[in-house]
Amino acid sequence: MVTSSHEAMHRIFQEDAGIFARTFDRLGLPLAEPVAVSLLSPDATELMPVERRIDTLLQIDSADGESYLLAIESQRRKDAGKCASWAYYLSYLHTKYGKPAVLLVTCQDERTARWAEGPFHYGIPQWRSMTVRPLVLGPHNVPVITDPDDAVRDIPLAVFSAITHGHSRDADTMLKALSSALRTLDDDTATIFRELTELGLGTGPAAQIWKDLMAIDTSFFRSASSQKLRAEGITRGLFILVESRGITLTDEQHAKAAACEDPAVVDVWFRRALTATTAEEIFGEEPLDG
Repeated sequence: MVTSSHEAMHRIFQEDAGIFARTFDRLGLPLAEPVAVSLLSPDATELMPVERRIDTLLQIDSADGESYLLAIESQRRKDAGKCASWAYYLSYLHTKYGKPAVLLVTCQDERTARWAEGPFHYGIPQWRSMTVRPLVLGPHNVPVITDPDDAVRDIPLAVFSAITHGHSRDADTMLKALSSALRTLDDDTATIFRELTELGLGTGPAAQIWKDLMAIDTSFFRSASSQKLRAEGITRGLFILVESRGITLTDEQHAKAAACEDPAVVDVWFRRALTATTAEEIFGEEPLDG
């Protein structure tokens, strides 16, 4: 059964495929940073009525001209039958797209992660016709990010780290660092990573920690940040209105309006500008009636 944590473990790469290269670079496997990423169909079903579906399939185009397929699978537990599916995926993708394919397996459990590293051999003992060696990210090699500054520098990696290490003793510190880092993002982007984190943590103790943090921080996302964005929108409208009415603002007045993040104040200035004939009437101290 596909779970929410399973979904989040591979969906994070759809939001930022560069996390793949950055993570493995920290593990001593340098990969070129993507310059273009395409989301491909995960359907690997042929004409035979056997449905096979990859969790996420991306085409990675790097600056050095290299192009390859990244097949991402989220694995929750050991599954001997899955290994054959992985071999099939790699062969099928190479045949269909004519590009080299890399299999990335993400795990939240260390035992599962170490099992998923393989290698998995196919053939007879005397002759191995095929060997599958997935790249694996799990608690044994994904960095633990507990410093808010580190989280800010790479928020997608911080999200993936928090999900991967959701069962560790550092979960509380990691989630606090991530919560702080999300404050640096705009509302829409923060919401994406906030929800991915919640999905990835599932129903364990770390999930409750995250919900408690969000109960506090949601007021930031839905209040402070949103108010700032609304104020910026009203301010842009104010400048257009003032210009259309032929009113000239001093540098000080322009800077004052641009710096204001309180939508209620900016709204007062906007309403005054509808009838004002001078800048002084707009930025006077007396509020409007009504």
